[in-house]
Amino acid sequence: MKDIALIALFALGGAACAGLLGALVLRLVRHRSVAVSLTVIAAVTVTAMLAGTLAVAQAMFLSPHDLGVVTLVVAMAAVVALATALLLGRWVVARSRELSRAARDFGDGGSFAAPPGQTTAELDALSRELAATSARLAASRERERALESSRRELVAWISHDLRTPLAGLRAMSEALEDGVAADPARYHRQIRTEVERLDAMVGDLFELSRIHAGALALSPSRMSLYDLVGDALSGVDPLAREHGVRLVGEGVERVPVEVDGKEMTRVLANLLVNAIRHTPADGTVAVAAAAEQRAGVVVLSVTDGCGGIPAEDLPRVFDTGWRGAAARTPPAGAGLGLAIVRGIVEAHAGRTAVRNVPGGCRFELTLPLPT
Repeated sequence: MKDIALIALFALGGAACAGLLGALVLRLVRHRSVAVSLTVIAAVTVTAMLAGTLAVAQAMFLSPHDLGVVTLVVAMAAVVALATALLLGRWVVARSRELSRAARDFGDGGSFAAPPGQTTAELDALSRELAATSARLAASRERERALESSRRELVAWISHDLRTPLAGLRAMSEALEDGVAADPARYHRQIRTEVERLDAMVGDLFELSRIHAGALALSPSRMSLYDLVGDALSGVDPLAREHGVRLVGEGVERVPVEVDGKEMTRVLANLLVNAIRHTPADGTVAVAAAAEQRAGVVVLSVTDGCGGIPAEDLPRVFDTGWRGAAARTPPAGAGLGLAIVRGIVEAHAGRTAVRNVPGGCRFELTLPLPT
């Protein structure tokens, strides 16, 4: 037993010396190819075995013939190990280069396609991650293109919407200045109306810029959704009477929500005003809200009688600057109201949706129930 322990100690000492030397070499070549590292590892393994064998041979006073035989066996093992390491290293390097070229292609604006053929588990996992990243980048590019398109549309529409009232204001002010206005009081009322339109448009732009910049500061408090909807319905009741539209809010449950009352009132006002303007006289705008306890959310819906939205336009309804068909474009609209609705609802960790129903469409807001 003592001899075995002594042999193990000599073998460990010789192998440790070779291992320390190999660790130093690996540190020096750590920035080189993986093929070099694999070759060094194979060489260290064989060298450690040889060093341990030689240490034991010297301690046991083996004959020169036996020592030569052992050395020859170790040398043959070293040749096979080094050849295997080189082949494996070259294969891994080739697969890595193919993966690098594929990654470079999708980094330049293309899409990632994993190189064909077998590969190691680590490189395969890296390929899957790169494919997922490529998909996310493609989706991001698509969103960026859609956002840029909506911005261009918004600039064009805002320019048109600003030019029309400004031209009217200039004409009316010149008429008043020259004293040729037949009814100055009517001109003053019209000027005030146009100024209010411009003020509302600027207010919407400011609100939207705060949402996009992430500067929308919320002050949430717990309140009843029933009271919130009731206040919103009272605020738009004069407009509904003017358009001959009936407001129905009987399907609203007394559900507690934790929201910023001011911002959520703006959301409801935008939805209701939008619904009233696009519902024909003698039509109905219905508001409903119900809690889904299992999902932990409350769903608030506003249903109008607009006749529906074309299916191809439904995904763009909440985009900045979207105004859709002429039938759904109010005279003073700039396509900002529904974008503001989505921004405020998402700031409350909620989501928005719209779908067509018989005779009109339904806007749905999903908000989390308070914990």
